[in-house]
Amino acid sequence: MFGLPKSTEINKPLPKKAVFDKFKLNANDRKLFDDQISRLAIVSEISPQTVSIAASEDVPAIYIILVTLKVADCDKKNIALLSKLIDQRMLFALQYEDSMRFAVYRAERVLMSDSKRLNDWELNLRGLGLGAVWENIIADFAGINLTGAKGLDESIIANERKEKLTKQIATLEKKAMDERQPRFKWELVQQIKKLKSELEGLQ
Repeated sequence: MFGLPKSTEINKPLPKKAVFDKFKLNANDRKLFDDQISRLAIVSEISPQTVSIAASEDVPAIYIILVTLKVADCDKKNIALLSKLIDQRMLFALQYEDSMRFAVYRAERVLMSDSKRLNDWELNLRGLGLGAVWENIIADFAGINLTGAKGLDESIIANERKEKLTKQIATLEKKAMDERQPRFKWELVQQIKKLKSELEGLQ
């Protein structure tokens, strides 16, 4: 599955009732979880026992959890909830019908990949230890460039800021084009310059 070695494959169901009972979810969290998620199962374990990659101090193993959805979109609250409740390095494979996307909780954010057909996904295990493999998997599906000096979490925050700045610039540029008052137009142009300068600093 996902182009991983067959040695990593397992099939360990995680009954929703056990999650509810163990973690005492409040009524709202339980309803959101139950309305969107049909089944949970651990389908892959990436560890020194299943692949020839050494464990890292903070990453002894990586688990892939197959989340079968009742709806096309899974609320990020459900992913954050599972990540906080279960203390493991977990990659969530969100499956709805024949399409699937990956999700992970990192840097206090839920990152989600684009959606693809289930059989089109292939995860690459790159790195000398599981810590590096874990970060590379996340960077690959989230489209994060790790070639610079920044670490993964810093890159995630910087990417988020870049996206926000790009949207702000586009909105202000449209506003500036439509503005007829020279003074207001000038003020908008100054704001755009300031945001573009910040964006260039993040590149």
